[in-house]
Amino acid sequence: DGINDPSKIMIKKDHTFHAFLITTLILLASAVLSIVVGSVAIPLQTLWDVMVSAIQGIPSVLDPQGVYLTILTSLRLPRMILLMLVGAALAGSGGAYQGLFRNPLAEPYLIGVSSGAGLGAVLVMMLRSPYSSAGLISVPLAAFIGALLTVMVVVMLARVGRTVPTTNLILAGVEVSSFTSAVTSALMIHSTGELKRALVWLMGGAVMTGWGPVVSALPYMAAALTGLVLIGHPLNVLQFGEEQAQQLGLRVQRIRWITILLATLAAAAAVAFAGVIGFVGLVVPHIIRMLWGGDYRRLIPLSMLGGASLLLLTDVVARSIIAPQEVPVGIITSLLGAPFFLWVLKRSKAQNYW
Repeated sequence: DGINDPSKIMIKKDHTFHAFLITTLILLASAVLSIVVGSVAIPLQTLWDVMVSAIQGIPSVLDPQGVYLTILTSLRLPRMILLMLVGAALAGSGGAYQGLFRNPLAEPYLIGVSSGAGLGAVLVMMLRSPYSSAGLISVPLAAFIGALLTVMVVVMLARVGRTVPTTNLILAGVEVSSFTSAVTSALMIHSTGELKRALVWLMGGAVMTGWGPVVSALPYMAAALTGLVLIGHPLNVLQFGEEQAQQLGLRVQRIRWITILLATLAAAAAVAFAGVIGFVGLVVPHIIRMLWGGDYRRLIPLSMLGGASLLLLTDVVARSIIAPQEVPVGIITSLLGAPFFLWVLKRSKAQNYW
């Protein structure tokens, strides 16, 4: 149909090891940078000594009072892990949506995940703090439920008989997203003390701290990311078109529903635990595709590694640009992603580069 060229799916096959090696090294470097940079900088030598001493169970010579160890274990490590999970979820779901819809502009918020999760979060934030014990459970849960309900409405509106045409799904997603965003704005206008908190959430600045959010997010993320990795081969087959895929024995509608469910679960969990962060699901899969081809068995896990790295690096920028204050991560990703989106749009019109 002019969007994907199945003949390009399997290119650069011999570079798989190098691709994973490079993206893994970038992720490790990003993780170290995320740990050492902050309002209290941790020198690399001190970081190494603290980690080795903690493993050995002895006090660190360079940190006799345990200050750096407390910062590392209570703040930096859980934040780093949560951001890695969120970045992996956004990029992995973006790659899956692009493969499913065979559309270079598809990304996690296409079918209303962002707006639905934002609406659910704002509704609960009117009642309690997201950082309290009750809020730690209720706000992410409300955001997750809001996203899933939004997707269900979108799918019902887009359904034609027993099928859900891609074009209908995209159009319904845009319309429902506009409606839920309008409702969210109306709620924020009538709010008082929670207005700033809701705004920070919607700008992608609600990254939670501590190990509680990591433990709460892990089951959602693990299930979604594992499932997305496993659907790489069916997504490859779908690039030949639905009719041809059915002739090859692929249950197209079943794969479509599974992909939507997994990608929505990943993106909704990301929004629930870190706020609305855009463009990660658009930028990273495109970069991976241009560097190492469009085989989804490789593209999705590489996108997850790349998404984790990108979000860690943007978080470092967000914490450093006007330190000691933090800029919402979503603002940084939008500043980076908006020009990239325009470039992709222009390129997708000019040539069939998939």
